[in-house]
Amino acid sequence: MRIMITGATSGIGRALAESYAKAGHHILACGRSQQKLDDLVKQYPNITPLCFDLTQYQQYPVIDKVDWPLDLLIFNAGDCEYIDDALHFDAKRFERVININLISVAYGLQSWLHLVRPGGRLVMVSSSAEMLALPRAEAYGTSKAALTYLAKVLSIDLAQHEIEVSCVHPGFVDTPLTERNTFAMPMLMSSEQAADKIIAGVAKGKRDIRFPGVFIFLMRCLQLLPFSIWRRLARRINR
Repeated sequence: MRIMITGATSGIGRALAESYAKAGHHILACGRSQQKLDDLVKQYPNITPLCFDLTQYQQYPVIDKVDWPLDLLIFNAGDCEYIDDALHFDAKRFERVININLISVAYGLQSWLHLVRPGGRLVMVSSSAEMLALPRAEAYGTSKAALTYLAKVLSIDLAQHEIEVSCVHPGFVDTPLTERNTFAMPMLMSSEQAADKIIAGVAKGKRDIRFPGVFIFLMRCLQLLPFSIWRRLARRINR
């Protein structure tokens, strides 16, 4: 298979690139760090690096469909910044998160979705955070909820082109991003474990990939609570 992965230099993206490369697939690995991309290529000659900044929308690389007809297009890159003072809302911080987690995906779809062959698949890495309103997650949660909605609509509209869509909703995964968190992260998984779950879900043709199972079950249970009760619980979590 030919696979394109954004955010391939760390975390889940790197684990996906390495796993797929080990299996003999050809990878277009996207990232901002040339050094990290070079390290990947040294280990796996079937990885082709693309170094660019996803927030520089007009500088996305042009890819030849003849050379790279894609079986999988994986939008994995993302960031998380919390809104620490909702009363003095930080619009710039909100904008940064929305830009990388959502707007860059739109420009990526515009640039590369046509590369996906009939029978191929689009994979979008969202988050289980979209399931509940979480303290300080105004930016991150909004971006991931929107990404989930986008994936569902694309699943409808791309069916006529024989392109399937998978949306991934991980729980807490040990990545450079979550290392910045100062709160407890229950059922924390490694990036490699998360990548294995995603690869298995994609191989099975799942449209909705959620893990770990127990964590997702607990989130679903909390979803069933009246919002007034969840609001009180969430406020306690935030203390």
